[in-house]
Amino acid sequence: MKSILFLLLFAPLAAAFAQSDDEKAVRATITQMFDGMRKADTTLFKAVFVPGASLQSVVKNKDGLASVRNESIAGFITSVGKQKPGVLDERLSAYDVKIDAELAIAWTPYVFYYNGQKSHCGVNVFTLVKLQDGWKILSIIDTRRREGCPDLK
Repeated sequence: MKSILFLLLFAPLAAAFAQSDDEKAVRATITQMFDGMRKADTTLFKAVFVPGASLQSVVKNKDGLASVRNESIAGFITSVGKQKPGVLDERLSAYDVKIDAELAIAWTPYVFYYNGQKSHCGVNVFTLVKLQDGWKILSIIDTRRREGCPDLK
């Protein structure tokens, strides 16, 4: 009787903390992007994007005024391919994934290392869509700052 009561009380709680298959797939797509970046493998890297995907950064000028800078995914892929493996290393400290049907967002705080040296940190916000061949990145917008960046091992 006690085991039935235990299951009735704690099974819903355990289910709430379990990752869905879609959340695992969203995380895997983002992980593949960063693995491709670290390896300077443009085939692995570009496979996670939908055609026409966008890349934006919220930046501040020297007067502290914010604006949004648009970058091309094609240019991003090319710049990754010009690096040596291991030069680009973006480390995530967390994932917060929200999914509704074929749409997902992921909030991922990060620290970026260039040649093993901490460069900057911020947050990525990914928008992903689930297509016939799986979850693909539709857009990325990020923040970038050099102060207050934690050390991520």
